[in-house]
Amino acid sequence: MSNAHFNRGPAYGLSAEVKNKLAQKYDPQRERELRAWIEGTTGRRIGDSFMDGLKDGVILCELINKLQPGSVQKVNEPIQNWHKLENIGNFLRAITRYGVKPHDIFEANDLFENTNHTQVQSTLIALASQAKTKGNNVGLGVKYAEKQQRRFHPEKLREGRNIIGLQMGTNKFASQQGMTAYGTRRHLYDPKLGTDQPLDQATISLQMGTNKGASQAGMTAPGTKRQIFEPALGMEHCDTLTIGLQMGSNKGASQQGMTVYGLPRQVYDPKYCGGPELLGEDGLDGLYNSQ
Repeated sequence: MSNAHFNRGPAYGLSAEVKNKLAQKYDPQRERELRAWIEGTTGRRIGDSFMDGLKDGVILCELINKLQPGSVQKVNEPIQNWHKLENIGNFLRAITRYGVKPHDIFEANDLFENTNHTQVQSTLIALASQAKTKGNNVGLGVKYAEKQQRRFHPEKLREGRNIIGLQMGTNKFASQQGMTAYGTRRHLYDPKLGTDQPLDQATISLQMGTNKGASQAGMTAPGTKRQIFEPALGMEHCDTLTIGLQMGSNKGASQQGMTVYGLPRQVYDPKYCGGPELLGEDGLDGLYNSQ
């Protein structure tokens, strides 16, 4: 089985776009740092092409065996492609046991088929960080924070149930200072006038809303008579009981001619009856009654 069987052809469309974006994230400086660390740890030269030198998995298996002896029991000679894939798989399983997080580990085809060299580089950097955390002299990567496990006495844990953390909100510094009883008078002041703020806590600012200037002057009891005037006629507004026509008016309306409920109301036509003055007191035609 030849290497050409596993090498994919050129990508097109969306696959090519994704591959180009992944290639742009590859860091040549990191590659030089990884090369120096791996060659210094294993004592073997990788070669001119960094990824091609790691593709058979032999150097990778030797690297993890140097960091943690016995991680890979058998390193296959890279005679056939399945030997190389098996070496890469053994390396990935070994670094997982070593402590590298699963989401930081590349897949075998990412290296063997040259599909994602950026992820391979990220995995090697994560391995260097894990080695530094375990005390190895590594010049790249970051040291992970060590787990600090604390044990509290059961009584302390029970006391903590009665405490509300600040993440849940707090009423710290909240008080009812300055609050008055219901119905108590509260003074008003306007800061814009430059007046000093009153010393008492019963005064509120206009920014808080005010009913300053509001009164019940001019209001009458329900059913009280209210006079009507017309401002256009020049009438004077004599009292507070008078309202303008702009507010609506029943001027000229009266109950004259209204009869008691149930009494008949006579209808006449001026053309024939000669006017309402000819009607008698009972509402009947006088001429007709005289006959």
